Amino acid sequence: MSSVDTALALVASRFRLEGEVQSITPYGDGHINVTYLISTTKRRYILQRMNTDVFPDTKSLMRNIELVTAFLKARGKETLDIIRSDDGGTYIDNETGAWRVYAFIEHTISYNLVPNASVFRDAGAAFGDFQNELALFDASQLTETIAHFHDTPHRFLDFKAAVEKDELGRAASCRSEIDFYDAHADVYPVIMDGLKDGSLPLRVTHNDTKLNNILMDATTHKARAVIDLDTIMPGSMLFDFGDSIRFGASTALEDERDLDKVHFSTELFRAYAEGFVGQLRQSITEREAQLLPLSARMMTLECGMRFLADYLSGDTYFATDYPEHNLVRCRTQIKLVQEMEASEAPMNAIVEAVMASGPTSTAEHGEGGAR
Repeated sequence: MSSVDTALALVASRFRLEGEVQSITPYGDGHINVTYLISTTKRRYILQRMNTDVFPDTKSLMRNIELVTAFLKARGKETLDIIRSDDGGTYIDNETGAWRVYAFIEHTISYNLVPNASVFRDAGAAFGDFQNELALFDASQLTETIAHFHDTPHRFLDFKAAVEKDELGRAASCRSEIDFYDAHADVYPVIMDGLKDGSLPLRVTHNDTKLNNILMDATTHKARAVIDLDTIMPGSMLFDFGDSIRFGASTALEDERDLDKVHFSTELFRAYAEGFVGQLRQSITEREAQLLPLSARMMTLECGMRFLADYLSGDTYFATDYPEHNLVRCRTQIKLVQEMEASEAPMNAIVEAVMASGPTSTAEHGEGGAR
């Protein structure tokens, strides 16, 4: 184990791992937590240093994950497997941070871009099934890990504060982007107002439903497990649907510099809606269905203004590789919103057709659902 970083090796030694540690290497491309892959003589694990600036209540965060994964396991679902620390806890705290370990889910892949409509349809079914399973879970047990996470009006207030403060003097270089978000202020309250007045039901939601938070089987490409449960909280199913579309129905990565490559795909929107609504057909309300297209725009607007607010504030939240990284991300989101707005009529027609159709069958599309 001489080649393993000493500090990381000490962290790993605090968990009940099988076998002798052979390597600990950086893994993945997440924005928030720092992730490593542990390889031992027996198996592999995921080691993460949690971002306690973003998630200051580590105890409640891990309790949420422990409750939800135990519930899903009891229902026969494949999910994250928390590896206990040497004292039986779900994480450790030391001078280098708060750390946790999950068993590595072997023979899986994840996608940063949708490879085809069938995979995206299966992803929609996976997140729809995830919500279905958790409909039986007592949401009152969960702690809100990030206050106002998908509260778009509150995010807009944060954005306006960042513009006003303009810590690094960057606002002058992105005035058109700032104006874009100001011009959309009238739509920001729609979902939150619906939750407040009861016209939208409160559900247990994942709240970060990017395509790469689903592990697909490496052979069948069917969904196996929903991961990254840090933001699981009560909310609207529109948060989950909209964020999936924001990420998955784009033809480019969210930090693509060449905006000519960034487009919104109505066909991918259709595929995801078929999978997602197909799983929730018995419980989705008429108002939720009506707002599915708007939710895609809303989550894209919200994410973009968060990227821009972070850029204006000195890149303190999202990990960046270069000074304009968050501004580039913001611009891809603006391009997607513009194309979604131009596609409003076909998006509405797609939802109407999906709602009018029967349950989506796996045989019809040649792809299985989540298992």
